[in-house]
Amino acid sequence: MFRIISDGSCDLGTERAKKYDIDVVPFYVSFDEKQYDREIADIGIRDFYERMVKDKGVYPKSSMPSVDDYVKAFMPHVKNGEEILCLCITTKFSGSYNSAMNARNMVLEDYPDAVIEVMDTQVDTVLQGIFTLEAARMRDAGWSLSDTVKRLNEMIPHSRILFTVGSMDYLVHGGRAERTAGIIAGTLGLKPMIILKDGEIYSGGIAHGRKKSMVKVIDLMHKYFAETGENIDDYVIVVGFGYDEKEAVQFRDMVQADTGRNDIDIFQIGATIAVHTGPYPLGVGILRKAF
Repeated sequence: MFRIISDGSCDLGTERAKKYDIDVVPFYVSFDEKQYDREIADIGIRDFYERMVKDKGVYPKSSMPSVDDYVKAFMPHVKNGEEILCLCITTKFSGSYNSAMNARNMVLEDYPDAVIEVMDTQVDTVLQGIFTLEAARMRDAGWSLSDTVKRLNEMIPHSRILFTVGSMDYLVHGGRAERTAGIIAGTLGLKPMIILKDGEIYSGGIAHGRKKSMVKVIDLMHKYFAETGENIDDYVIVVGFGYDEKEAVQFRDMVQADTGRNDIDIFQIGATIAVHTGPYPLGVGILRKAF
């Protein structure tokens, strides 16, 4: 058995992380660039979204866990002689992996026999969450740390986040979309379709209005399986949402009706990603099952 640690981008929530015996090292979030609060520990996700919705025009920022945060997370398990698997958000979005690696190296100076495996998962948010849960499923089935890491690396290319957002304002503010495109999209009621793969964001086209963008997400999912020739039943599928849980349930029901699946869970997207997407991201995360 080994210990699993993930950064706060995994968006597992307190109850789910506790249920699967996973430690989470939180990101920090700030609305004024002066006071940074730990996500969940100091500011709840619901409170975070409430403030985003209430204070329109205010763009929060997030900050990665520090080296010291990771050292504090590693040390109790190292002292207990436990092996550690640390799963971090894609390095294309954050330096969390570098913090974890620096912490690992510091710990090994005093505990050279410690076993700490740090992975750049090349994913984030709900996809990182199900990636972490698949790691826990392997651990609980008796897989070794080395075999788990090998399988996880094989799974990374078979993962996608397909989603839309309420508006392009936050993408424009964060430099992930051009201001002109944002103005045009807002004027015409266009919703951008976004694909995350291989740790990078790509355009999935546009849709006219929120309802059509939800249908488009499902279409993008089917396109993925058509192109890869893989079986949808070999994949974990989850719905990710921001502020509007009622809409997320409706969308989950759409996905389940379309796929014939009744095992699709709902994850709330946390502050780490929401600072870039705004309060109304909605989509699916898909990942090939470990076994």
